[in-house]
Amino acid sequence: MTRNSEDHRFITHDAQELFYRRWPAVSEARRGAILLFHRGHEHGGRMAHLVDELDLPDFDFYAWDARGHGLSPGTRGDSPSLGHSVRDIQTFVDHLCKTWQLDEPDIAIIAQSVGAVLASTWAHDYAPRIRCQVLASPAFKVKLYVPFARPGLRLLRALRGNFFVNSYVKSRYLTHDVARQTSFDADTLISRAISVNILLGLYEAAERVVADASAITIPTQLLISGDDWVVHHWPQHAFFARLGTEEKEKHVLEGFYHDTLGERDRAVAVEKVRDFLLRQFAAPFNRPNLRNEHRHGYTFEEAKALTVPPPPLSPRGLYWRAYRFGLKLAGYLSDGVALGHCTGFDSGSSLDYIYRNAPSGRGFAGRAVDWFYLNAIGWRGIRQRKLHIEELLRETLARLRTENRPARLLDIAAGHGRYVLDALAYAPRPESILLRDFSDLNVQQGQALIAQRGLDDIARFEKGDAFDRDSLAAIEPRATIGIVSGLYELFPDNDKVAASLAGLHDAIEAGGYLLYTGQPWHPQLEMIARALTSHREGQAWVMRRRTQEEMDQLVHEAGFEKITERIDEWGIFSVSLARRLPQQ
Repeated sequence: MTRNSEDHRFITHDAQELFYRRWPAVSEARRGAILLFHRGHEHGGRMAHLVDELDLPDFDFYAWDARGHGLSPGTRGDSPSLGHSVRDIQTFVDHLCKTWQLDEPDIAIIAQSVGAVLASTWAHDYAPRIRCQVLASPAFKVKLYVPFARPGLRLLRALRGNFFVNSYVKSRYLTHDVARQTSFDADTLISRAISVNILLGLYEAAERVVADASAITIPTQLLISGDDWVVHHWPQHAFFARLGTEEKEKHVLEGFYHDTLGERDRAVAVEKVRDFLLRQFAAPFNRPNLRNEHRHGYTFEEAKALTVPPPPLSPRGLYWRAYRFGLKLAGYLSDGVALGHCTGFDSGSSLDYIYRNAPSGRGFAGRAVDWFYLNAIGWRGIRQRKLHIEELLRETLARLRTENRPARLLDIAAGHGRYVLDALAYAPRPESILLRDFSDLNVQQGQALIAQRGLDDIARFEKGDAFDRDSLAAIEPRATIGIVSGLYELFPDNDKVAASLAGLHDAIEAGGYLLYTGQPWHPQLEMIARALTSHREGQAWVMRRRTQEEMDQLVHEAGFEKITERIDEWGIFSVSLARRLPQQ
């Protein structure tokens, strides 16, 4: 039976209207939904054959045209960023759940090539609770064939800005299926161009996701084309080996070209996909419990290794000794580095300095050193986190206004409170603001900032322990918005975090909201541990990362339901919004 598709559109997070096709289930009872994500240059229509070939009549199918592809708007082969396209997936899933009454555990995805990189990055960064995923020949590393192509592309981009390159791939190198070759060559919706921004962003995201695939616990089937002319095999094998789920299987399809699910002998691959999907939907929905990851697990081992210094006379030991010496010298020139040495690089004072982002130091050299310090990738991520907190805080204030409920803000570890007060400059005035912090200096500076903003009538700053559940539970009146930003990332112990979240649950009224941050990834963990000091009596700043799923599970355990998330382009810092569930 050939199913007919329906044409639909959805509005993305930045008000773009993207196109998608829908094939409704044809059986009486729908079991779930399959989402199809196409290769680069192509569009969802190129995967339409799978709807009939998979023979799953009790499943809806959906296939989008990514922005800049097919019938969706945007410059062909381009997007504002790769992170923008990854967020488009989350917006798409949100739309499908709301419009077609789906739940995330009812959803499976099938993604090819570039679509598989977008999907796996989404799985890593947003930790969706989908049923399973099938990744076919993910483009974790494209074969460019030209020596030093990536450094050359980076250099050209630095000199001339974004530009476009055309794909070298001919249809005969994608599939042995002559009909698929002919349709590819005649398809006017296919564009061979891809922007350098997206191509380089694809490499960067893929490297991060392959390196940290242990964070992905979604049941996964990986299909690898044995004679792939387009992408390298070894990152696919590395990704599979590191996946954080025991429900995983890998199939190497000998003789297949890159268009794995469009090959001449694709019936072999399609049958494997069908069998995997049916097995996953027949089993109860399940995810590993990450509550005790602070006692074991790969992020525990990662942090434990960073507590052991390298031998002093080893190359690494000498390198980090020289690095610390250089940082000490930089402290004589750069005000930001000096402040980090004095109060700790993770202190509220240091973060407030990072937020202000105004290079300062001794003369031109000092300001230059400070500029480089302020533009380190981690600090850029911190500033983006601040913008995301402000965005979601304003959105939450608007939600409360729509619900005709008072806005009572509580931040349990506010630092100087700048990100909260900055957000209120362009938001409805709340009924009350209570900022708390354990540092006397932060309380003093925060009180001064409140007075400077003229908010003394509704805001106050007090000393408080964010990990003292009883202290948090005693706060009156109960808040309707609770905020915890940049705190849990500094403490590896999930028991402490769980106690704090339980206190927030007590401090926030039913139906109220919680804004919380996470750090699922950081490219400079070793540098931070070897060279930077913490606010805790000058100790080394060793961080244990929490994957997004681990952080979300802790929040859910405390009685909150996650609503939405923001994350920076580098996948370092996330900001999530959750709603407090009613008392059971």
